[in-house]
Amino acid sequence: MAFDSERPSIILATPTGTNGQLPAVLEPMLNGIEEEQIPFQILDMEGDSAVERAYNASVASRLSVGVGFDDAHIIVHYKNLKPENPLFDVAITDAASIRKVGANAARLVKGVPFKK
Repeated sequence: MAFDSERPSIILATPTGTNGQLPAVLEPMLNGIEEEQIPFQILDMEGDSAVERAYNASVASRLSVGVGFDDAHIIVHYKNLKPENPLFDVAITDAASIRKVGANAARLVKGVPFKK
């Protein structure tokens, strides 16, 4: 599906050249976002690091929340934060923690307490 800049959604930033494909290990993150009933879009995003891609995604998101990742970490960013200071920097470990990162990104949009 093509990116729709008018659609309110969390943007998941994939590295340029991946054609918006998330690694299979990150699928639980999508489930966490969906559980909270917040829409998301996956988009190739420019940036030298996961933090930079997450920030760029948050600026592009109508909901002001962006998510980036690298081989070891998932980054959740909010557009009102400094570009170098993301809200969450979580190590990619088990499916439960990956799912929780997605839920917490969605909870940021909803303004409800984060899952611990």
